[in-house]
Amino acid sequence: MSDTPQAPSPATEATNAPEAADTPAATPADAAAEMQAQLAELQAKNAELAEQYLRAQADMQNTRRRSEEEVSKARKYAVESFAESLLPVADSLEAGMAIQDASPEQIREGAQATLRQLKSALERNKVLEIAPPAGTKFDPHQHQAISVVPRPEGSQQEANTVVTVLQKGYSIAERVLRPALVTVTGQA
Repeated sequence: MSDTPQAPSPATEATNAPEAADTPAATPADAAAEMQAQLAELQAKNAELAEQYLRAQADMQNTRRRSEEEVSKARKYAVESFAESLLPVADSLEAGMAIQDASPEQIREGAQATLRQLKSALERNKVLEIAPPAGTKFDPHQHQAISVVPRPEGSQQEANTVVTVLQKGYSIAERVLRPALVTVTGQA
């Protein structure tokens, strides 16, 4: 082996020569074809993404429309359950009114039974009474003070507590519909 560079063999030159000749002439055509292919690929991807976007928009509009319809139906029929639970109360009142020769005792018993039905219907629908017992601390969120009375002499009742309930209040799902009307004790 010698350190002198060897000349390429004629066969090697022949194989390399066509490549060298084709490369400069074929490069612009190959580059243009490759760019055309990339452009077509990007256009196809763009069309696919545009279609996905339109479908997503349509899905959003359909979801929004369905939600609005459900909210509308919920508002429209929100009292349906409550009304159904009050129908037996109305039936009982009508039945009581149909009796012409009822005694006062029968009327009272019928009214008490109807009141029990009404209270049961209210409780099933989470409408609860607010009727604080005497001595309960006044709560402005649930009670409305109608008057302030002086604390009776010798009474252990503290100031600003309920003395009597003049009218029951009601709450629904922990939200006050009507506060209880009460009298409260004043400062001594």
